[in-house]
Amino acid sequence: MHLEIHTAVVLLPFALLILRLLTALYNALVSPLRGIPGPFSARFTKLWYFHRVLRGSFHHDNIALHQCYGPIVRIAPNLYSISTADPKTIQTVYGIGSKFPKSDWYDGWANPKSDKYSLFPDRHIRRHAEARKRFQRMYSMSEMVNYEGFVNACARIFDQRLREFTSTRDGVDMAHWFQCYAFDVIGDVTYSARFGFLDDGKDKSDLLTALHRTQVYSTLIGIYAEWHRAVWDLAVRIPWTGASARGYLMQYVSEQIERRQRERRKKDAVEEGKKEDNEGMPKDFLDKLMDGHDEDPDKVTAYHIFMMGLSNIIAGSDTTAVTLSAIFYYLLRNPPTLATLRAEIADFDRRGECSHPDLSFKESQAMPYLQAVIKEALRLHPATGLPMWRVVPEGGAELCGQYMPGGTVVGLNCWVAHYDKQVFGPDVKEFRPERWIEAENDAARLKEMNAAWIPFGMGSRTCLGRHVSMLEMSKLVPRLVRDYDFELEGDEKEWDTANFWFVKPVDFRVTVKARKEDS
Repeated sequence: MHLEIHTAVVLLPFALLILRLLTALYNALVSPLRGIPGPFSARFTKLWYFHRVLRGSFHHDNIALHQCYGPIVRIAPNLYSISTADPKTIQTVYGIGSKFPKSDWYDGWANPKSDKYSLFPDRHIRRHAEARKRFQRMYSMSEMVNYEGFVNACARIFDQRLREFTSTRDGVDMAHWFQCYAFDVIGDVTYSARFGFLDDGKDKSDLLTALHRTQVYSTLIGIYAEWHRAVWDLAVRIPWTGASARGYLMQYVSEQIERRQRERRKKDAVEEGKKEDNEGMPKDFLDKLMDGHDEDPDKVTAYHIFMMGLSNIIAGSDTTAVTLSAIFYYLLRNPPTLATLRAEIADFDRRGECSHPDLSFKESQAMPYLQAVIKEALRLHPATGLPMWRVVPEGGAELCGQYMPGGTVVGLNCWVAHYDKQVFGPDVKEFRPERWIEAENDAARLKEMNAAWIPFGMGSRTCLGRHVSMLEMSKLVPRLVRDYDFELEGDEKEWDTANFWFVKPVDFRVTVKARKEDS
C-alpha cells in the first residue's frame, strides 16, 4: 500500500506535465487563432517568450517578429503581439473608455500576499479610474511650475559634479548620473529630501539596486503569473531577489511617511519659526497627499499616501533617466542635429529668453527644436520595451481584421509602434527631429504620427508622471547642451541595453568638457 502511494506521488508531476502538454497541443490544433503566425514553439509554451525576455532585448525581437509575420504575431499560446497597422484597433484596446483590462502579467508588480493595490498593476478598470482621479491634478501640467524649485536644486548639484568631471580625462557613465539626477529630483518633489545620489554617485541605501532587482523579478515572474505567490514565499527570504527588494522599498517609503507625520505633529516654537521661513515654498507630493487626508480621510486614505509615495519611487526616475541618456546618445551620434539644437539655444540666449543658470520650463517649451529633439528621442528609444498586455473582454473583438475570442491576451509594444515605416517613413531608424517640425504643415500626417507616438502609454493608463518627466528633461537638456561638450567613448557601434520593462543603457560613457565659464 505504501509503495503504491509513493509511486503515485512520484508519477503525479509527470502526469500533470503530460496533461499540460496534451492540452497545449489540442489548443494549438483546434484554436480559432491557430492561423496566426509566429515562432513554432510559441504555439505550445511560454518558454520561447520567457527566454527572449530573459535575454533583455525583446524590443528588437518584437520589431523583427512583425517585420517577418505581419500585423499580429503569436508569441505564446495565448499571447498575441499587435501592431499599429489598424489605428482603430489601437483605440479599441487602449483608448479612453476601453473595456480591455490589464492582463495577469501586471500581477508580478504587486505583492501577492496583500489585498492592497497600486495604480500601475491594478487590473480593476473602475477602481483604477477612481483612484487616478484623486491624484491626477497634482501631476498636471499646470502644477509643474510649483516643482521647478526642486528641479533647479538638483540641476545645480548635477552641474557641480559635471564641473568636477571636466578636470579628468576619465570617462563618465552618464546613464548612471542621469539616474542619480532623476532619482534625486523625484525624492525632492515627493519628500522635499533628495536621496543624495548626486552627492557622490553612490547608491544610497541600495535603493537603485533594490529597484532594478524588483523590475527584473516582476518582468519575468509576470510571464508565469500563476507561480507568483509560490515563488514569492521563497524569494522574500533571499536578500538579493527582487521580491525582497520590493519589501525594502516599501519599508523605505513607510519610514519617510512616518518621519513627515512626526514633523507635522510638532507644534513647538522652533518648528513654527521654520514654517514662517518656508512660507511661499512649494509643497511636495507628500504634504499635498497628507493635506488631502486631513481634509477628507475617506477620499485620501492612509494607504493612498503610501501607494503614491511608493509609485513615485518605482516609476518616477527610470523613464526620465533612460530618455535623458537617449537624447544625448543620439545627439552625440548626430553632430549636425546637436549643432542645430545648440544654435537654437544660443539664439534664445541672445534674445534674453534663456535664463542663467536655471532655464525656466516656460522658456524651454518655447524652443521648437528642443521639443522635437526630446520627442524624437522618445520615439526612437521609448523607455519601456515590452507589450502592454490587455485581455479581450467577454464577447470577443475584431482586431487588425482578426476575430479574437474573449480571454485572449493582446499587447502593443511602443517600440513596434514607433518603428512603423507606414507612419514615420522609410527613415524610421534615423534620429531626425525635423520630421516633427515638417509634420506641422500636414495636419493629417501629424495626427497619425501623434496617434502612434505612445512612450507614456495611452488612454486612461497614460503615465501619470509624464509631465514631471518632461519638466526634468526640458530644463536640463538645454542647460547641458549650452554649458558642456560631451564626447562618446568607444567605437561607433550601437550601445548595449537591457530590457526588463525599462530599456536601460548598460554603459553610456562620455568625456565632459566645459564650454564656458559660469554666467
